[in-house]
Amino acid sequence: MDLATILGIIAGAAFIALAIFLGGSFSQFVNGPSMLIVVGGGLAATLIRFPLGGVLGAFSTGGKVSFTHKKVDPRELIEKIAEMGDIVRRSGPLGLENVEVEEPNLKKGAQYIADGYDAAFIREAMELERDHYISRLSEGQRVFKSLGDAAPAFGMIGTLVGLVQMLANMEDPSAIGPAMAVALLTTLYGAVVANLICLPIADKLSAKLEMEEINQTLIIDGIMSIRDGKSPALITQMLTAYLPETQRDHLEEAA
Repeated sequence: MDLATILGIIAGAAFIALAIFLGGSFSQFVNGPSMLIVVGGGLAATLIRFPLGGVLGAFSTGGKVSFTHKKVDPRELIEKIAEMGDIVRRSGPLGLENVEVEEPNLKKGAQYIADGYDAAFIREAMELERDHYISRLSEGQRVFKSLGDAAPAFGMIGTLVGLVQMLANMEDPSAIGPAMAVALLTTLYGAVVANLICLPIADKLSAKLEMEEINQTLIIDGIMSIRDGKSPALITQMLTAYLPETQRDHLEEAA
């Protein structure tokens, strides 16, 4: 579980709710038409921009990355790849069949080596897998960014709707209050949905995309180094180029 996402949403919602309770009644800030305009309008605009499958896939990807996706440490990947390289030098490619590997693409690469596929096929297959994965993350990021952009816009549309209703019923004082509520609350809902949920998830997907692009490329280079029979020390030295300077010392000493 990614506690940062959960704590961030809970804390943001709690601060907003606390401000509401300190200033008045919570029921004053609940308005069905305002929610309908912001949520329904934002989803409708997103469906126009993206195919249905892409939107549904983005929600699935966003949920996994933001709430449950495990972060992969590149140092652990390098250590595991070096360990696999040592096994191949000692026991041959078939020794990889008994190695437990959690990272899916690294596991697939190990199986390719164990099955004796040539280097060109392994690189092409793994690069294709990486590109598809990065593409899914990119589309998810763009969908949530679109939702984050659409929610405030439909908040403004709701404000205009409320103002029109209010101005059209100026002779009826009882209708002014509900119309003004729609006018103001849609702007509030749009800002909250965009800045507390959609845009932060889009940013998290963007960060995940950058990290995974590095990790997956690291895995491909590591698998190809194992396939070429390079020593574990050389593999470690080559792959530490993917790490920041501050994280290289331990691995280089181990190599």
